Amino acid sequence: MKKLTVLFMLCFLLLCAPAFGQEAGQGPQSPSNSSRGLIAIAMGLAVGLGALGTAIAQARIGAAGIGSVAEKPESFGMALIFFLLPETLVIFGMVVAFLLLGKL
Repeated sequence: MKKLTVLFMLCFLLLCAPAFGQEAGQGPQSPSNSSRGLIAIAMGLAVGLGALGTAIAQARIGAAGIGSVAEKPESFGMALIFFLLPETLVIFGMVVAFLLLGKL
């Protein structure tokens, strides 16, 4: 697990290194290339981490919901609502991404 975490961090830093470069001569009104890169990274993280959290939650909720419906078929509606609730994380992540898109 530690090796996977270290590998992920290393890949993240190597892929994001161009975004941390300094751009000279930019005025305060227009964002520099480095801040545009960081905004793009933030947009990707907002949607990506929201989707990852949703996937983990829905995997566990889905398994429990199937077990509940197998025992009591009338609990299907409640299981479906619980299964769809974590999807709001992705929607919120996309809202944040669209808000950040206005700053590019």
